[in-house]
This record gives sequence, structure tokens and C-alpha cells, in this order.
Amino acid sequence: MSDSTQAQVSSKRTVVLLFGGRSSEHGISCVTAAGVLRAIDREAFDVIPVGITKRGATVLMQEDDLEAYGLEAGALPEVSDNGTRVLWPASLDTRAITVISEDGSLRSLGHVDAVLPMLHGPYGEDGTVQGMFDLVDMPYVGSGVLGSALCMDKHAVKTVLAAAGIAVAPWRTVTLDEIERDASLATRLDEGLTYPLFIKPARAGSSVGVSKVIESAEIPAALELAFAEDRTVLIESGVTGREVEIAVLEGRAGASPRASSVIGEIVFSGREFYDFEAKYLGAAGIDLELPARVTDAEYEAIRSAAVRAFEVAQCAGLSRIDFFLTEQGPVLNEINTLPGFTPVSMYPRLWAESGLGYTGLITELIELAIEKRPAY
Repeated sequence: MSDSTQAQVSSKRTVVLLFGGRSSEHGISCVTAAGVLRAIDREAFDVIPVGITKRGATVLMQEDDLEAYGLEAGALPEVSDNGTRVLWPASLDTRAITVISEDGSLRSLGHVDAVLPMLHGPYGEDGTVQGMFDLVDMPYVGSGVLGSALCMDKHAVKTVLAAAGIAVAPWRTVTLDEIERDASLATRLDEGLTYPLFIKPARAGSSVGVSKVIESAEIPAALELAFAEDRTVLIESGVTGREVEIAVLEGRAGASPRASSVIGEIVFSGREFYDFEAKYLGAAGIDLELPARVTDAEYEAIRSAAVRAFEVAQCAGLSRIDFFLTEQGPVLNEINTLPGFTPVSMYPRLWAESGLGYTGLITELIELAIEKRPAY
């Protein structure tokens, strides 16, 4: 039976749930996938869980494997190498995937309608897997190669957004090679910037490797932490304003992107910034206000800037866009093309507050992926 005939036999779609990966956000990706698996509409979708180990092996997982995934300090989940290997389609002629079992035998897993990548960080959120899927015309949720790579690189995306007239925090960029050639450069990185500074890897997420610096003596240690994640690092001026977030969803059939009808605010009550522990491990000192209290004019300014940024950065599918709400208006902080997607993450919560629940949001993203027009 051909792939197309198999797909017509059942009205249900088959989705690959892809998670894990080689980045330092591997564990967060696993927890995200577990949340999606529990919530996805089983009347509409069959799910094939596929994990990527920290060594880059693509393995077939069982749904039971994901049941134990949870967030605990010092014990984040990990995809284990069970000896299987998942093979993606070999050409445009099929959308069937194959698994090599531990004994070396091959077995078809059948036709796949779309891939739902719940990957965070490099080698997943940066255009790497997106390019692989584009090569064999496999539909997938989220931004394509350009949008993914651009938004993953904080220096590149800030450069593009600033050129489009979208306000971003002042910054400068330095590479490890530059520091190694001239160690004294570290003493001049704050020139023209305003303390406190935020020193962060150019291509990492979940606040991994990020430091808040209040004096120049702290810069070397902050650089060392950031360079452990990336050879390119940003030094950003602190921006005085409320930290707010809005969810953006691609429009159907070429329509304009949609934004959540509410925004969320990160309220600080004793913590320096919204770091990894606060985001995922429930550390004290951070409260999330949802919906945030903003005026109609403030909401519209944020919504307008978010939709504009989504389009300028060539995003697709979904993005959570973070701003500082200042007296002069919103200043864009980051675009997250594969944001945290657990049931308690900001992106799905913003849509839930806007009337689109978690399960419905997952369905909408998959349907957007299936109807996606070719990039070329």
C-alpha cells in the first residue's frame, strides 16, 4: 500500500514528536515533549515519539518513557540511547520513516504528516533540523531555516530588527577569538553601554550562560560563563522597564500573524533576573502576572511591534516575543521561535487566556505546518 493510500485509510494524522537534542536545554525539551504528549488530541493525531540523544543519535521512544519526565533541580530528564535509529525519508517520493531495531532489522513506521519539533537551543531551534526536513519536503511546526537561524543569533536578529526600525536594547558583540587576541578588550566592553549589563551567549536560550553585571570587575567571570555556551557573546545595556511577553501565531492561508489578546509580565520580588532556576525550577523571587495590567495603548504598541518583528524576522508557526515596556514604548528583548511549551509555560498560557487552550493550540500548530506553503 502506498503512503498516500495509507494516509487516506484513516482520518487521523500521524505526527512525529521530536525532542531532546544536543544543546544544554536537552532536559527542558524532554519535559516540553512530555507535556505535549499528554495534551495532544488523540482523536485527531497518532504520535510517534522520537528522541535525539546528547550525542546526536535519533532513537525511537515509547510513550511510557516520557511519563516520568519532570523538572527537578539537578535531575533533568535525558533521552537514553536504546540502540534504535530512526531514518527520515530518503527522497521527496515518500514521507514514510523507518526504524533500525537493536538487532539491525528495519521496520517502516509508516507515513508521517508532520513533525512537531520540541527542541530548544542549538541543533534544533537554529535551523539545523529545519533544513533537514526541507530537503525531503517533510512538513514541520515552526519557523524555517532563515527565521530559526536568525532569531537564534541574538546579534544578527538585533541588527535586522534595528534596521527595520524596531527598538532593541543597546549592545555590542565580542567573540572568544577577539578576546584571545587582545585580553585587554574585556576592560573596554562596557564603553557606551549602561549598567547593569547583561552578558549572554549569542546562540543559547532558557537564560543559560547569562549574567547580570553591575560593575566592570564582574565582566571577566561573566564572559567565561557565556563563552562556555558560545564563542560569540553579547554585552547589553540594562533597560529600565517592565518585562512583558506576548504570544504570536502564524495566520492561516497567508493572513497576518495573530497575537494573544493579553500579555504576561515577569514581576521581580527579590531575584536579579529571570534565570534558568526561576523559569523552570520554581525558584523564589519571580512572579508571573497574567494577564498583565497595561493600557489599551500599551497593548497595541506591544502587539504591533511583535507582529512586525515576527514578519521581519521571517518567523512561522509560533513565537513568544519578549519586550521591556519603557516610558518611551516597547523595546524588544528576544524572539523565541520554539518557546517553552509545557502546560505552565508562558506561551500556551497566553493563548489559554486568549481563548485557545493547550490542546487546541497544539492542533492549530500542526495544521499550520501541514498547510505551509513551500519556501521556494
